[in-house]
Amino acid sequence: MRIFLAVALLGATLFGAKVVEVDEMYQKSVSCKPCHLKIVQDWENSWHSKSHYQNDEYFQATVDYVKRKTRKSLNSIKIECATCHNPRVSVTSTSADYEIRAMMQLNKDSKVDKALEDDALSEGINCVVCHNIDKIHVNADQSKRGFNRVEWTKSGLMSGPFSDAHSPYHKTEARDFMNDKADNLCFVCHANDSSHSGLVFTNMEKEYKKDGKMCVDCHMGEKKMGVAATLRIEDGKAKPRMVREHKFQGGHVESMWKGALGLEIADNSDNTLITINNPQPHNIPSGFGSRELILVLTYFNGDKEINSKSISFTNHYKSKRGKATIPHLAVEASEESSIPAKGKKVVKVSKQANATTLKVDLYYRLVNDEVRKILKLEGEQWSKKSLISSKTINLK
Repeated sequence: MRIFLAVALLGATLFGAKVVEVDEMYQKSVSCKPCHLKIVQDWENSWHSKSHYQNDEYFQATVDYVKRKTRKSLNSIKIECATCHNPRVSVTSTSADYEIRAMMQLNKDSKVDKALEDDALSEGINCVVCHNIDKIHVNADQSKRGFNRVEWTKSGLMSGPFSDAHSPYHKTEARDFMNDKADNLCFVCHANDSSHSGLVFTNMEKEYKKDGKMCVDCHMGEKKMGVAATLRIEDGKAKPRMVREHKFQGGHVESMWKGALGLEIADNSDNTLITINNPQPHNIPSGFGSRELILVLTYFNGDKEINSKSISFTNHYKSKRGKATIPHLAVEASEESSIPAKGKKVVKVSKQANATTLKVDLYYRLVNDEVRKILKLEGEQWSKKSLISSKTINLK
């Protein structure tokens, strides 16, 4: 029976994946270093450089968990996620034939497996991903994300922010999404995430309230005078440019959180009101559906601590069986707990007997306890709390 199936499958047409054609000299960031050293060094320490399955514990654990729960093949799940995590793969889908072949371990030489094993994909979101985009279909259906939302340039043509840029190693053309429309580039991937059942658990593009700033103003920093390329093309010197860092700092960088949200405390005879103000243009938390804010309330009588409690702001997800699950497998979500963009959330807490002072600390955490336990995440960064703001008030 196994032999019969194998013969039948050999003749089957599989929907699969193939690496989008890019000349070998442009596939890896090491090729960019001789001319763009500082930019590549920034990228090497960014989470974009860790977006591959092998390099990100959260991503890997999520893919593995979805595989176990759906009983689909590992590579089928990887292809679904490749839309953004490895967008240099052009994907249609994996067919039922591929799933049968994978189950029987006959998929080794398939187009799908060869594409995912291609060395060109090992760097995840590298230079050639963003700088090989030719067009962004901003009016495409919200479900179209990652490589489904873009068209690629021909190999050897890089898109960038400068209309007068030129290089002896590749062609360069300016694109508006590298300048005043940079949000369109970010929202190619950082926009709409939904579960297998179609439940949208984050939509940063929809919640975004632009106020004159772009995503890059915070996550790449302000433009500063420097060089984009070290080529000596202007009077024997590198051309000075206004450039941004390529560290793509986000929730994983502790310094990003200092003062990101504001705290106000009002005390009266019956209770205490704590207001969390969000001046940022997107909800907090946002992005991954399992991120968390934690309010820690510490009560004192004089110098003596008499009580402490925590209040969590995070979303919880349920599977079709009503059990706790990760966002990507959810059919139901708890009420949105984020602080809305340019908005606030007010928390009312009861008075603490004998307390004379209240200290309020607001923290951010990348993954809440529930999802961290489900995925068995071990990295310190997933449980670490980053202090956002702190305030103390004398109680009446």
